[in-house]
Amino acid sequence: MTSYYRHSIDDAFDTSVGAKGLSRASLDRAMAELRPALDKIRHWHDSNELPLLKLPARRDDLAALKPHAERFARFEHVVVMGSGGSSLSGKTLVALKDQGFGPAPGRPKLWFMDNVDPATFAALIERLPLERTGFIPISKSGGTPETMAAFLTLMAALETKAGKAALASNVLAIAEATDNPLRRRATAMGCPVIEHDPKVGGRFSALSLVGMLPAMIAGLDCAAVREGAASVLDPVLAANDATGIAPAVGAALSVGLARERGINITVLMPYVDRLNTFAFWYRQIWAESLGKDGNGTTPAVALGTVDQHSQVQLYLGGPADKLFTFVIQDTAGRGPVLRPGADKALDYLADRTMGDLLLAEADATAATTVKAGRPTRVIRVAEVDERTVGALMMHFMLETIFAAHLWKIDAFDQPAVEDAKILTRQYLASRISSTGRRT
Repeated sequence: MTSYYRHSIDDAFDTSVGAKGLSRASLDRAMAELRPALDKIRHWHDSNELPLLKLPARRDDLAALKPHAERFARFEHVVVMGSGGSSLSGKTLVALKDQGFGPAPGRPKLWFMDNVDPATFAALIERLPLERTGFIPISKSGGTPETMAAFLTLMAALETKAGKAALASNVLAIAEATDNPLRRRATAMGCPVIEHDPKVGGRFSALSLVGMLPAMIAGLDCAAVREGAASVLDPVLAANDATGIAPAVGAALSVGLARERGINITVLMPYVDRLNTFAFWYRQIWAESLGKDGNGTTPAVALGTVDQHSQVQLYLGGPADKLFTFVIQDTAGRGPVLRPGADKALDYLADRTMGDLLLAEADATAATTVKAGRPTRVIRVAEVDERTVGALMMHFMLETIFAAHLWKIDAFDQPAVEDAKILTRQYLASRISSTGRRT
C-alpha cells in the first residue's frame, strides 16, 4: 500500500542525542506492551464499537453529503460554528484550499467560529452579507454552550437582516439524533438537521461528516482524504505485532521518553503553512485525550520558519524536556528562483528557489536540535494534499490511542472538561443582579 509520509525516529535515541534520548531497549519494552492494543483496535473495528475506524473505507455517507455541499457551495460565505474538533477538523482540511487569501474559484469563503468573544461576532455580523451566507452549527451533544451561543446570536442577526425564511434556507445543523437544544431549535426553524454519530467523539471526528462537509464545500476530494487515512489504518488492522507500525512507534517513543527521561513536552513543528492548523488539531487530540490521572505530555505548536525566530532559542538553550517532531515537505526546486544580483552578501541565495531555502532551514533546524541533545523525529512528505493530510490525521489519531493504552487511560473521555462545563453553568445561573436580571 502507498505510504504518504516517512516517519523517522533515528535521532530520538540515546545513541544519537545522548542522555535525553531513549534507549532501544526502552522502546522495545513499550512496543511489546502495544501488542494487546492491536487486538483491541481490530475488535473495535470489526464490532463497530469505534465507528471512526470504519470511516476510511466508507463512501456512501460522502454521497449523501454531496447535495448539502452543493447547496452550501452556492453561498458567498459559510460560517461553521463548533468547538474543539467540531471546528478544527474542517478548518484543518479547508486550509488545503484557502491559505488566507480566499477560497478556490467558485467556492465560498468558510469561517470557523469557535470562540465566543462578542467583539468578533459583532464584526462578523457587520461585515458579512448574512443573506448570502450559509450557517452550519455543529455540536455532537446538541448543547455545547459556545456553539449554542454563536448559533443564537447569528440566527437573531440573520432573521433581522433577511427574514424568517432565511433561517430555513441558509442553515444546516449537525447534532446527535436525540432530543437536544440544537436539534429542537433547528427543527423549529424548519432547517435540516443531519446526524452526528454518537460514537464518534468531536476530536476524533475529522473523517466524519464534521470534517467532510466543510471540506467538500471548499472543493476538496474527500474520498482522497479517506484513502490517505486507510493507508495508515489498514496496516494496523493487518499487523500481528506493532513492529514497524508508525503510529505505534510514535506512541512508544513519546511515552517512553516521558517515563524514563522526563520529556513532558512534545513540540509539533511543520515547515508547511498549510499544516499550521493541523498542528492545532493535533494539540487538541493529544492534550484532551491523554491528560488524565497525572499522565500525558504537553503538546506545543510551532511553525517553521516563523518560530525559528521566536521559540527555537528556548528549544535549544532552555530546559531539555521536549520531544521535537518536524513535519518537512520536499520543497527543493519549488517556487521562484531568487536573483539577488551583485550583492555578495546574498550569494548563498543565488539561483536557489524559495523552496530550496525552506527545505534547507527545516533540515538545519532538525539537525541543530539533534546536535543540542534534544530527541527529534522527522515526518517527511512529498506533497501536501488530501491523501497526505488524511494519512497524518489517522497517524495521530492512532498514535493517541496507542499512547492511551500505554498509560492505561481512556482516550475518549474528558472528565476535567466536563467539570468546567458544569461550573460554567453554575456561574451563569448565580450571576443575577439585585434587580433580578442576569448580569
